Amino acid sequence: MTARLVLQLAALLGALGVGIGAFGAHGLRKMLEASGRFETFETAVRYQFYHALALLAVGILLHVKPELRSLGTVAWLWLGGVLVFSGSLYVLCLTGITKLGAVTPIGGVLLIAGWVVLLLAARQV
Repeated sequence: MTARLVLQLAALLGALGVGIGAFGAHGLRKMLEASGRFETFETAVRYQFYHALALLAVGILLHVKPELRSLGTVAWLWLGGVLVFSGSLYVLCLTGITKLGAVTPIGGVLLIAGWVVLLLAARQV
């Protein structure tokens, strides 16, 4: 994965995080509070933002140190983790399909794996 793509993904996740967060806080708040899912929605947005910012840093590092190819793996793991973790929570909050809660931990494992790969990559800096 190139530095440009990582930076573009960071920007996309950040922009979507703002939009989704605002929509949840304003347009969906009553529905989310009524279903008891407002905090869950907030968690999904928060983790999406954390990893958008982390992707931004990884993209910059990849631009400076393109030889650290494992940073591309970090980016893929985090992208997959956000899609599965936050995505499953968004769908759970909006549909009430509780079976999706079973896949949320898979997203969490992908996020953690990304951080572990980053830890290993940092040994080469």
